[in-house]
Amino acid sequence: MGKPLDDSGLDTLFLTARSYDGWLDKPVADTLLQDLYNLLKFGPTSANASPARFVFVKSDSAKQRLKTCLMEGNVDKSMTAPVVAIIGMDMEFYEYLPKLFPHTDAKSWYAGKPDKILDTAFRNSSLQGAYFILAARALGLDCGPMSGFDAEKLGNEFLPGGRVKPNFICAIGYGDSSKLHARGPRLDFEEVCDIV
Repeated sequence: MGKPLDDSGLDTLFLTARSYDGWLDKPVADTLLQDLYNLLKFGPTSANASPARFVFVKSDSAKQRLKTCLMEGNVDKSMTAPVVAIIGMDMEFYEYLPKLFPHTDAKSWYAGKPDKILDTAFRNSSLQGAYFILAARALGLDCGPMSGFDAEKLGNEFLPGGRVKPNFICAIGYGDSSKLHARGPRLDFEEVCDIV
């Protein structure tokens, strides 16, 4: 614990990692998707609430259903990816709190409080989505996170019943580096940070 990653690890997660739009024709095994979840689930969330839910769109028939939900600019990069994950947020995540946070009545913090539910579900499923990307990269996968979809249609198609709402989607697989653009600039420390 507390040992810094070496340069290779930092490259894998951040420094040379990229968001991919193009993919190699190489499948992603279901066991690797299970490993991915079993790694990302250890990232912290508020009261261990873990509101993110994941749908791995992999089959040709499921991809055709997904295609109808996407904005035009996201179709090719999603259809050519081996897998597209839908990262959703369970709006009744608090039902699991007796299991996930058993030392107090955390369920009562959320039940019947829609604004707090939405705030917590969105923030923490977004955190889990970030853990998803880092876990995928740590396991040798590349990622292409995106918005640009009809959320209502996507929800109806893949998350029926309305309990789980889409947050964002993320293509995963083995990226084709020949299709990368030059890396975009980032803001410098002095532009966005204060030490007080």
